[in-house]
Amino acid sequence: MTDQPYDVLFLCTGNSARSILGEALLNRMGDGRFRAYSAGSFPKGDVHPAALALLGDLGFDTSGLRSKSWDEFSAPDVPKLDFIFTVCDNAAGETCPVWPGNPITAHWGIEDPAAVEGPGQRESFERALHYLSNRISLFLALPHDSIDAMAMERKLKTIGRTEGASAGREAGA
Repeated sequence: MTDQPYDVLFLCTGNSARSILGEALLNRMGDGRFRAYSAGSFPKGDVHPAALALLGDLGFDTSGLRSKSWDEFSAPDVPKLDFIFTVCDNAAGETCPVWPGNPITAHWGIEDPAAVEGPGQRESFERALHYLSNRISLFLALPHDSIDAMAMERKLKTIGRTEGASAGREAGA
């Protein structure tokens, strides 16, 4: 294992739900081996209340979670990203900034739980959290220090096609 944790960015257009869930999950599940962040191309400015409620109910510290622009991660003084995962189909199709360090990227699209209003919204957020948790578990099981970048990218794209992959765009494309 490397001495430094891997830096991972979860991207979504609004950075209010799915990418926030990914950030919180990986920071907990990664056990210090990973530092997760999230951002959006057009951030909403606030984290969705249902995302905060679910994470809070599960004992996550939500105090540092905020909706922010991906521009914050393209500046020269930010962590060098090792991995970037798009979790919504819109962000996967957008022209992204040039990321310093040439991180490995993959699309892990899932349906937007924030699109569900009223009854069923909580379940939609729970389902999104479940799908992300499964993908992050698969990601954590990979031999990060002994696999080449091309093989890693193939494996990450395969993870993006697991249960819950959104139908709006070919996962892993």
